[in-house]
Amino acid sequence: MCLITSTLIAQVTTPSLQGRAGVGLLLYIHWNPEIFAFHIGSFGIRWYSLCWAIGLFSVYLLEHRLYREQRIPEEKFDPLVYYCFFGILIGARLGHCLFYEPEYFLAHPLEMILPMKQDAMGSWHYTGYEGLASHGGTLGLMIALWLFVRQTGLKLLTVLDNIAIVTPICACAIRMGNLMNSEIIGRPTDVPWAFIFERVDMLPRHPGQLYEALCYALFFLVHWYFYRRQPQKVGTGFFFGLCLFLIFTSRIFIEYSKENQVDFENGMLFNMGQILSVPFVLLGLWCMWRSRGVEVKK
Repeated sequence: MCLITSTLIAQVTTPSLQGRAGVGLLLYIHWNPEIFAFHIGSFGIRWYSLCWAIGLFSVYLLEHRLYREQRIPEEKFDPLVYYCFFGILIGARLGHCLFYEPEYFLAHPLEMILPMKQDAMGSWHYTGYEGLASHGGTLGLMIALWLFVRQTGLKLLTVLDNIAIVTPICACAIRMGNLMNSEIIGRPTDVPWAFIFERVDMLPRHPGQLYEALCYALFFLVHWYFYRRQPQKVGTGFFFGLCLFLIFTSRIFIEYSKENQVDFENGMLFNMGQILSVPFVLLGLWCMWRSRGVEVKK
């Protein structure tokens, strides 16, 4: 059973927050859901895994619709789901290991690949993939789509634009998975919609995962609106550029509300998530600029 308590009155325990709150009492959301959505026998399905599955399945259905509308042969669509799944998963995993914890994972390379962790006694325990980076997932997806294009003979910009139209809905689902895991938490705050992530501590914090999820849901609607108004822009790189620009610009600003993920970020003016976002923002702007006045005849 999901132990999610609705909005409750919580006592602010830190002096700094008490000062800002005045009376020290505010409405906050106590957040402590079960890790597992359900069990099949002794095997449990985590909310995080379920959110990933929902996001990828949503992308599959929407992308299939786009390919049918653009009369792209079915046999050229079928391999896409495999390229996307493995590209995102491998890229996201390697991205976390190499961008955020390189010293540890370079010393424990098997833990990069296996969804297991070795304890101090040398025993292995199944943990799932604890640590996936969206920047690495984006790079992995781009490489996978390039390989997909080489196999199918489709135009690269057409493939990139189509996947970009629906990508935000998957990103939204993944961030909801982070919320269910009580991970990627925000900084302490006294805003009335603050979450108390009881699995972490009893401080009211920004729900940074929810901020991102809501942004990505909005970006999907923006993409779908522009696609319906200007379907001839598919294949110009416009949607790919718009996706990169919106997602990673929002990421730069939302990072200010989130706790740093690793200790080495504490002394940095910009954290790793912000630094890694800048090249994607610039690439997005360049793709949109390059697509000006270009249309693809269907």
